[in-house]
Amino acid sequence: MASTGALYLGFDLSTQQLKGLAITSSLKVIHVAKVDFDADLPKYGIKKGVLTNPKEGEVFAPVAMWLEALDLVLQRLKEDGLDFERVRGISGAGMQHGSVWWSSDAESLLQGMVKGKTLVEQLAPKAFSLPTSPNWQDASTQTQCDAFDKELGSEEELAQITGSKAHHRFTGPQILRFHQKYPSEYRATSRISLVSSFLGSLFLGKIAPIDIGDACGANLWDIRAGKWHERLMALAAGEDGVPDLEKKLGEVPEDGGGSMGGISRYMVERYGFSPSCSVAPFTGDNPSTILALPLRPDDAMVSLGTSTTFLMSTPKYIPDPSYHFFNHPTTSGLYMFMLCYKNGGLAREKVRDAINKQHGTMDNPSPWSKFDETAVSTAPLCQNTSSDPMKMGLYFPRPEIVPNVREGEWHYKYEPDSKKLEESQEGWNMPSDNARVIIESQLLSLRLRSDNLAQSPGNGLPRQPRRVYLVGGGSKNAVIAKIAGEVLGGSEGVFKLDVGENACALGAAHKAVWAVERKPGQSFEQLVGERWKEEDFVKKIADGYQEEVFEKYGRAVAGFDRMEKEVLKGEKRMNGH
Repeated sequence: MASTGALYLGFDLSTQQLKGLAITSSLKVIHVAKVDFDADLPKYGIKKGVLTNPKEGEVFAPVAMWLEALDLVLQRLKEDGLDFERVRGISGAGMQHGSVWWSSDAESLLQGMVKGKTLVEQLAPKAFSLPTSPNWQDASTQTQCDAFDKELGSEEELAQITGSKAHHRFTGPQILRFHQKYPSEYRATSRISLVSSFLGSLFLGKIAPIDIGDACGANLWDIRAGKWHERLMALAAGEDGVPDLEKKLGEVPEDGGGSMGGISRYMVERYGFSPSCSVAPFTGDNPSTILALPLRPDDAMVSLGTSTTFLMSTPKYIPDPSYHFFNHPTTSGLYMFMLCYKNGGLAREKVRDAINKQHGTMDNPSPWSKFDETAVSTAPLCQNTSSDPMKMGLYFPRPEIVPNVREGEWHYKYEPDSKKLEESQEGWNMPSDNARVIIESQLLSLRLRSDNLAQSPGNGLPRQPRRVYLVGGGSKNAVIAKIAGEVLGGSEGVFKLDVGENACALGAAHKAVWAVERKPGQSFEQLVGERWKEEDFVKKIADGYQEEVFEKYGRAVAGFDRMEKEVLKGEKRMNGH
């Protein structure tokens, strides 16, 4: 009787789209709908989902547009045949760090909504003290970031407490800037939501608490203490005081699967939801991504898109300014480790184009074939014999954040026995050597920064991920997968994960199932692991751990670390520091 079984909804509010999908208790996707902001709501004057003020580095989105998008996506789900009365639970994801500023009228407006009017008609603009929401691309807060890094003495100490150094997009620096620039609007604000808890509030009919995982994207949450950090809150709150800001942000429930309450009367009457439908905490887009599968501790997920993102679930908390730690969105005692690089696919494409130009294959219908052929036929680290130096490089067509250097390209040679490292292109076969070296460079950076978090999978094996999952455009490349296994290991292998473009919404729907159907003490990983049909989404595409080559790359990591530090030193000399 599948047609009468329970259904669960997951939503994903991203920069350019709002997606919604419905799944069954057995995690099968049966309805999907989306709203594309540029295509469907052009009246807001946005481009790629946002408005900009380049003079001040501001990037933001109209909150009214999101209200209109939610009614529209629910209507499209209805047109797709979704029976809202069968929905027992809802969760969602929102792009991290963005904030929504509610007015003192917000609670009464949310609770008093009537079915005959849309969300935007009833909430905009009166429910908000600021009609826009800062986007994660916003870069207007450098002064405030400097203040956050200095408040506890160093960016290292800030990362120890909050899981990250100060970043332009993080909510704490954004609150400080808003407070300084618009003090009267700040005082007119009754509550501050993250994008995720804002979306949850629209289903609850009251302002939803911030999620335990998403709270960590603010530079305000003391991860180990499990509370807002007094001094950082005092910095952001200024003369209005910590109690006022604590009230604005609200309490953060520890249970990522605890119900926030039943769905609102508006949603019941307008769309036909059952009054017993439960709303689970909505989390950030990155935490929700790791919920798209039962990612176990020590599994690694590498997203190979225009940029590169590395996600790992781990019981270890070892923060550093070069990466991010968040509370796990569902599982107490676990953390989500995240590395973000600006230079990923574009850097590889630049090398690919140089190789195609050299070989006259620019018009090849398979543009990666010569790059792949060159990379796979090149020895690891370009060492044809054990006495040859290892070749390594950095390839940054854009300024990079890990490490924090300008755009550029650097080539080095490293002798692991003598520990001799020198910047040199002597003996390099350009551009052919770059094909393998750029892949190795991107993967060695991941290994360098994640090595302390990994554990031995047992059987006397060295520290490494248990599985390496590849997602995104680069996951289709068999050569990248092969080299990923050689550099990163993976005791069970390298796998391609294909959940389409809906990973965040799917992770949110999984969270809703777990929140409603879990047995006492049953973890998210246990419930989803029992129901998830791995064969539908996962395919092994390369071997993982291979002792000899893994050890070779292990020796290379020390040289790679020194190379990065040398390049950073050179940057500081150039900048006069």
